[in-house]
Amino acid sequence: MENNENKIKVGITHGDINGIGYEVIIKTLLDKRITDLCIPIVYGSPKLSAYHRKSLNIENFSLNIIKSPQNANPKRPNVINCVPENTRIELGKATKESGAAAFASLEAAVNDLINGNIDVLVTAPINKNTIRSAGFNFPGHTEYLQNKTGADDVLMLMTGEQIKIGTVTGHIPLKNVASAITEDLILRKLRILNNTMLKDFTVRKPKIAVLGLNPHAGDNGVLGEEEKNIIIPALNKARDEGIMAIGPYSADGFFGSRAYLKFDAVLSMYHDQGLAPFKSLEFDNAVNYTAGLPVIRTSPGHGTAFEIAGKGLASPDSFRHALFLALDIFKSRKFYDEITKNPLKQKD
Repeated sequence: MENNENKIKVGITHGDINGIGYEVIIKTLLDKRITDLCIPIVYGSPKLSAYHRKSLNIENFSLNIIKSPQNANPKRPNVINCVPENTRIELGKATKESGAAAFASLEAAVNDLINGNIDVLVTAPINKNTIRSAGFNFPGHTEYLQNKTGADDVLMLMTGEQIKIGTVTGHIPLKNVASAITEDLILRKLRILNNTMLKDFTVRKPKIAVLGLNPHAGDNGVLGEEEKNIIIPALNKARDEGIMAIGPYSADGFFGSRAYLKFDAVLSMYHDQGLAPFKSLEFDNAVNYTAGLPVIRTSPGHGTAFEIAGKGLASPDSFRHALFLALDIFKSRKFYDEITKNPLKQKD
């Protein structure tokens, strides 16, 4: 067990209050070993938490109410109230009220994260439509965090036990993918991926597989020329910079042959190309990590799951993995900073 003074403060947003956010949070924090490892601080509402607890028939769980992270009880899960007292829950429904509550939680937690009042952030799922009605003008958490932290670029990195997959393009329509992919964009994403593997995952010489855009990776230009004209030149430049980027691979054969097991990370060209096989392999263990930020943010790999909200059916596994990954990355960054400041401590 860590000394209370050295415990990592984990900010947790409650996400959409009509979904499974509170369920996976409560189920995770029921394990008292969590508070041996960190100080959980939920940005939400003790009233909303109690509502979900009762709907799930969970007893002997409560959150310690605090005004700020500095007042957190190191031996208990804590909560900072961010929403109006009369905020209404309508389980399984997408409402403006639930969007406003999600945004209020996120804004308060991110401000504390940027100001150093908490060490890492774990975000419960939001509904992108309802949160937009609250003044959130971003495709998702990733873009919001990039804007708030002033990061030059970011990478959505899905991590699991067998595979880590980043995407060159994010939440954009499929019809816009080909025109969005450029040599510079691929190179920027490869730099972030290589850097995050070094700093956040302590992989000393990351081996990165890069997928092609077209079927059969273009088949030498027969099925598309993006590989020949854009992707391969980007990989050559990346290797000139010392990044071990290999490809482009045909996505179907790459996953079908389980070639991903030979690599530390994979870079896909678009959202579903990477996330469809990833979630088939890692759904219960999936964690979404925003690489490239000066701060640490993770999230479970699933959505709000309105259809099972309040039924007690949601698995907390992905959320728990997200919390543990945030702790691991925090420690990895500290270790990386130490060895780069004191290179003699680094072992070959």
